[in-house]
Order: sequence, then C-alpha cells, then structure tokens
Amino acid sequence: MPGMCARAMMTSVPANPQAAHASASIQLGAPKHVTVSGLAGVPVKCEVIEAGQPAPGVPVVFLHGLVGLNDHWEDVVHRIKHRSRCVLIQTPLLDLTGDDCSIHGATELTIRLISTYLKQPAVLVGNSFGGHIAAKMAIARPDLVRGLVLAGASGLIEKSMVSDVQIRPSREWLERKIGELFFDRSKMNPEDVDRAYKELMDRDHARAMVRLSRTARKNHLGEELRHIKAPTLLIWGRQDIVTPPEACDQFAAKINGCKVVWLDNCGHAPMIEKPDEFGAAMNEFLGRV
Repeated sequence: MPGMCARAMMTSVPANPQAAHASASIQLGAPKHVTVSGLAGVPVKCEVIEAGQPAPGVPVVFLHGLVGLNDHWEDVVHRIKHRSRCVLIQTPLLDLTGDDCSIHGATELTIRLISTYLKQPAVLVGNSFGGHIAAKMAIARPDLVRGLVLAGASGLIEKSMVSDVQIRPSREWLERKIGELFFDRSKMNPEDVDRAYKELMDRDHARAMVRLSRTARKNHLGEELRHIKAPTLLIWGRQDIVTPPEACDQFAAKINGCKVVWLDNCGHAPMIEKPDEFGAAMNEFLGRV
C-alpha cells in the first residue's frame, strides 16, 4: 500500500563473516575536534572520528542519543567500514545553551557541521535523539541526506528517560533509567552509568537534559515524515520500551518505500545489543543506496 514500508521477512539479519573479517584490519581514526556555531551564535566543539574508506566516498554519519557517545557505534562501524566512509559525530549536548539547547538547535548544529565539514550528502544513522535529528534533517534538508537509518528514534512516541528526573539524580536512579534502555542488562556498561552520574551532578547539565528531552517530545514529526524522500531503513528492538514497537509502526506508515528490520530480544540501543544484526542490515541497505 502507498506510504507503507516494505517490511523485512525475518526478525533479524545474519551477520556477514567476510565483512567482519575484512574490517578487522581497519582501525578507527584519531578524534578530531570540529567547531561550529549554531542558533545561539556560540562556538560548539564537536568530536569527529572517521573510519573505513577514504574520501570522497559517500559518508555514513552516526548520530548518538542524549546520553550517547561515539563509542556506542564502534561495534557497528567495525562491521561496515570495509565498504564505507564512516563519520562519527559526538556533540556535547549537555553543554548546549540558549537556542542551541533544543531539538531544533541541535539539528541546526548538525546541519551546519555536515555542510561545512563534509560538504556533500551523507547517509545518516541515528539512535533515539540522534534519530530524531536525522529525520528532521531528511525533512528540512533533503539535499544533505543520501539515505536514512533510524534506530529507536524519537519524534513520534517516546517514554522519556527524564520523565521523573531529579535535578541531582541518584546513581541508583540513573542505573535504573539506563538499564531500561536494554533488554539484556548485562550489555549495559557500568562506566556509562558512572559518566552519566558525573555529568548530571552538574545542575546545568541536568537542566540541559530535561530541556532537550522536553523539546524533543513537543516536536511531534507526524505528517512531516511523508516529506522524506531518501531511502530509509528502520532497525528496531521488539523489546524497546522507550520508543516502543508502535512508534516504529507509525514511522513505517508515514515514510514511503522504507524497510523495517525487527530485532528480537533487543531494547532501545540495538547498535550495542545486536551489532552483528545491525551491521548486516546496514550492509544490505548500503548496497542498495
């Protein structure tokens, strides 16, 4: 039916052993710091890491979530960098201020960074808040988006991680909230909890997280998603309780011609819980794009 995605017939995609072997000898590049000014007119220093094939190949840009890092994409990057120029962008979201500290501001920062750093269209891969940014870019700046991969993206239905946030959250609260991102909590890295706790002990950072989350929840993409023309892949955990399966169904109903890959026994961070399946799905998608 028009407007509906062509859905994958399997619940997961098998890994490609040859691709994994081919990527083993390719290392992640050293971090670069790229400074860009957004809506607030304040310089923002982003960390950019490149891996895989050299320019001028079509870049595959990875965008993290609110409490995400470039590191969270590493296992997926290792599975696709034999064929792709991978660009990981880490934006200091909790340091954003003024008009930059919103879903609109973070999107504009990303647009300006990609425009000035890459100077060419890219395949955007986004998880959670990063998926929301990627979808907004595909709507507003189709000239910059060659393809779109959304994993647990916000923008339609989201059970906010910060719905009951405390200005000075306890470590136990954070461990519970971060644990909710996973089906298999053994995949949760205790260092991520320690880092988030340290970050959110800073009141400005805690307020920034609340503001970013609230602006994302208010920015319901709805019918705007029908304007997305880029080839699109949705990779979704069936046990995602933050952006539940019905959120994926709604994205699927509104983005014409996309494909859905469901991952069983997987929560809100499929790139961490299921990197083999995520990488295999991306390799198949990139082959078509």
